[in-house]
Amino acid sequence: MKGLKLLGLLTLITMFIACGKSSKKEPKEAEVKIKKAWKTLNEPNYSISYPDTLDLRKPGIMGSSLMLFSKPTSQQDRFRENVNLTIQNLSGMNIDLDKFVYIGEDQVKNLITDGNLIESKRLSIKNKNFHKFIYTGRQGKFNLKWLQYCCIKNEKAYVITLTCELKQFNKYAPIAEEMIKTFTAK
Repeated sequence: MKGLKLLGLLTLITMFIACGKSSKKEPKEAEVKIKKAWKTLNEPNYSISYPDTLDLRKPGIMGSSLMLFSKPTSQQDRFRENVNLTIQNLSGMNIDLDKFVYIGEDQVKNLITDGNLIESKRLSIKNKNFHKFIYTGRQGKFNLKWLQYCCIKNEKAYVITLTCELKQFNKYAPIAEEMIKTFTAK
């Protein structure tokens, strides 16, 4: 169980990744809209498609398999909204999606400053069970909102997380939702 807590903490830390200070200037709607051109990343244990407007970092930061960052909208924009994928090995831990969700809900409430779980529900994408979370909280002076999807396949938890400044969430969430629809755990 100690290893599971460490894995959970790693997932939370990955969700908090951002740089510097937040921008006081709101980006224009056109600056965050996706282009029609998407790229597909096809790895041995997963594949995902993403807009070519996002910057890919692979591997990601702090143990994530990948991170996709929004472009800065100005020189003052220090927080780059991002989507990351974390893959957690659950071999021998006897953890199914229900138990993984229970642990995740507890971590939102107990490890995120002012953590507020807004939505937690099970759904199916491409005949695969996922669990969707939406939650808010603070990291330093940033007011953040997360959209997270989790699934388990072959004793591995795949956690896809969108991290945004609270004011940017409605602009980036539809893009992340479309990306998640393309995700396949192999």
